[in-house]
Amino acid sequence: MEDVYDVLKEISATLNFMAKTGCAGFDCSEKTIDMLNKLDKISSASTESLDTIQSELKECKRCKLCSGRTNIVFGTGNHNAKLVFVGEGPGSDEDKKGEPFVGRAGQLLTKIIEAINLKRDEVYICNIIKCRPPSNRNPETDEIKACFPFLKRQLDAIGPDYICALGTFAAQTLLETNEPISKLRGRLFDYRGMQVMPTYHPAYLLRSPEKKRDVWEDMKKLIGLMKGNENI
Repeated sequence: MEDVYDVLKEISATLNFMAKTGCAGFDCSEKTIDMLNKLDKISSASTESLDTIQSELKECKRCKLCSGRTNIVFGTGNHNAKLVFVGEGPGSDEDKKGEPFVGRAGQLLTKIIEAINLKRDEVYICNIIKCRPPSNRNPETDEIKACFPFLKRQLDAIGPDYICALGTFAAQTLLETNEPISKLRGRLFDYRGMQVMPTYHPAYLLRSPEKKRDVWEDMKKLIGLMKGNENI
């Protein structure tokens, strides 16, 4: 199936490029490209459930973070959510409870979700990595590599229309880029037929409250897109 995903992604990228350069030799319309993106999403739809994926993570020892964790923090929320929030990794509170975004940053995320007239149980919330890094340090490359396949399967199982990537590591991992979050935020990207909107991580907002306005603008744009009106 991975070969099919890669082919569809390449076709979509090629058609986008040809359309932007003015090619009129065949149908390069936005409608056709949108159909290809949707076909990519349908083709990547998973037949496995989130419960199946989570059960496979039991006693996971795929990276060094296993030695210091209390709980694996898999994810929580609506298994059929149209919007998924993806963060970086669990902190101390999350490690203790086994649930993502339950500390101060999580309380702020809840307020952000409620500000766009949604509830936590209407969306799905998870992280790039499932175990807490010691002293809440940044996740390392080998840790992300070990854990990312599970996030990919989570997203396939849910099949959301939109993903809100919270912070640098979530955005850079999903989009396979080194571009800073300050340049990625507020823009829309494609991830295998799912639309990704990066924005600042709630933990960053606790340290830099002046950036809350930027996140609010990003959220207004995101919910506007979800409702079919970009200018809402």
